[in-house]
Amino acid sequence: MSQVTLDISGHLAILTLNRPEKRNALTPSMLESLEEHCNTLESHPDVRATILYGAGDHAFCSGADIQAWAALDALGMWKQWIPYGQRILQRIENLRQPVIAVINGYALGGGLELALACDIRIAVDSATFAMPEVKIATVAGWGGTERLPKIIGVARAKMMILTGQSIDTDTALNWGLITQVYRRDELWNAGLECASAISKNAPIAVQVAKQLIHGEHAPLESVAGSLTAYTTDGQEGVKSFTERRPPEYSGT
Repeated sequence: MSQVTLDISGHLAILTLNRPEKRNALTPSMLESLEEHCNTLESHPDVRATILYGAGDHAFCSGADIQAWAALDALGMWKQWIPYGQRILQRIENLRQPVIAVINGYALGGGLELALACDIRIAVDSATFAMPEVKIATVAGWGGTERLPKIIGVARAKMMILTGQSIDTDTALNWGLITQVYRRDELWNAGLECASAISKNAPIAVQVAKQLIHGEHAPLESVAGSLTAYTTDGQEGVKSFTERRPPEYSGT
């Protein structure tokens, strides 16, 4: 079976990391699959919310597969592994549809960075969160040093990143890293309920609101362009151009 699957039903998409025997550790081929699924989601008109989930009972994602990148030299890491992962996570963050990370266990290193790229994070009460890269003489490379401080604050992010120590769900909830905690038998339904609540709302409004929260200028430009294009002056501008004459604007 594919190590990353995408299932779409109605307005809901479920994106699953399907490598439970390796705690859903990410490989280059899994990143490629994530990118392909992002292409599908970006072009799918009906999807209004996406759930990102890790198969199995132990891990959402334990990070990048060490064996996959340990064989690379410094140039290989710089040219391939790190920028590729950065691009994929940025694409997840920039998806039009809100993405809900349903964290059912470990979210470590690149796995936590993946969760940070999502819009909403809920977790099982036994989940564990960490940025342990310094313990193997490297640093977070997929946006963790940027996204984590924005979400939990600089001092707390430094504590996690510089010590490599893990935090539990109570701490993660208190710090705002996750929004809600559930028992294992409640978690999946909670994710579905959150996605359903989003899907019932006006999709364009939801998607524009997401962009505005991210501080993107694109929705503002879209609204401004639409507003001005359908004014009397907007119509006059187009008409005067096609008639090859100076425009006569009325201010309406």
